[in-house]
Amino acid sequence: MTATTDQIEIEVHLPEGGTWAGLAEDVREGLSSPFKELPPKYFYDDRGSELFERITELPEYYPTRTERRILADGAAEIVAAAKPTTLIELGSGAAAKTRRLLDAMQAAGSLETYVPVDISEEITRRVAAELVSEYDGLRVHGIVCDYETHLERVPREEGALIAFLGGTIGNFRPGPRRSFLARIATLMYPGDRFLLGTDLVKGRAVLEAAYNDSAGITAEFNKNVLHVLNRELDADFDVDGFEHVAFWDADNEWMDIRLRSLREQFIDLRALDMRSHFARNEEMRTEISTKFTRERLEASYADAGLEPVEWWTDPDDLFALSLAKPV
Repeated sequence: MTATTDQIEIEVHLPEGGTWAGLAEDVREGLSSPFKELPPKYFYDDRGSELFERITELPEYYPTRTERRILADGAAEIVAAAKPTTLIELGSGAAAKTRRLLDAMQAAGSLETYVPVDISEEITRRVAAELVSEYDGLRVHGIVCDYETHLERVPREEGALIAFLGGTIGNFRPGPRRSFLARIATLMYPGDRFLLGTDLVKGRAVLEAAYNDSAGITAEFNKNVLHVLNRELDADFDVDGFEHVAFWDADNEWMDIRLRSLREQFIDLRALDMRSHFARNEEMRTEISTKFTRERLEASYADAGLEPVEWWTDPDDLFALSLAKPV
């Protein structure tokens, strides 16, 4: 489905069932595995998105504000290095950080098109309307889809900067991460550039504090996935019967986020005609958040057919933005 005005075009490529189309299959597989696991994308209903926005403002949670600072300081340099006329953003959301890049492109006289790629049609339409009123002559071509599944539907116009911000690449396991980056490389023209936000390896105390905030908002966000399953799959999870667990796995260099059952439980998921058993203290992984060294990221780029060309970080080396080109 496509909706078009003079400056705004929105394409919707969601399967039947919309945002939650793959939920049943993912949950059946994840809860049937010897070690239970759910994809992190199911955190983000309206309530989950609101909770995550609150997390980004917490004193312990450094990634969002650090990335914003890097963009504020380096947007003009990023645009000068990439020379884009089109900005494509994967997982664009409310495009809060994006405006730094749009401002820099406008100042450079190169701003023509913004392509937000997001699973929320409501947010994509709202952001498109806001941006065309803020930036004279801007064209917005929004793509409403799951970018992991429908990456190849993103418009391919030469002269693009493809941005994947927020450290979301850290949610991918090594194999899927390599595949995803390789698909991006395949989409790129020789003159295109890829801008990636990555959280960096640092001390355990800083990392674990960021995912175990004293206000308990991250715990509430983690357990929100159980509210989603109760609503969407007619399940009967007792949310208070689980506790939030987040710890640094130094071997894999990722934060491991889980829910731990506080007692033996049997969960009915009536929409799946399924019953799931949780033993006391059994854990279910809900997210990983990989942290990178520069060397590890460069190796990931090389495996995917990308070559790093620029690197920006903050004074404390907490977070990094890197620019890459197709090989």
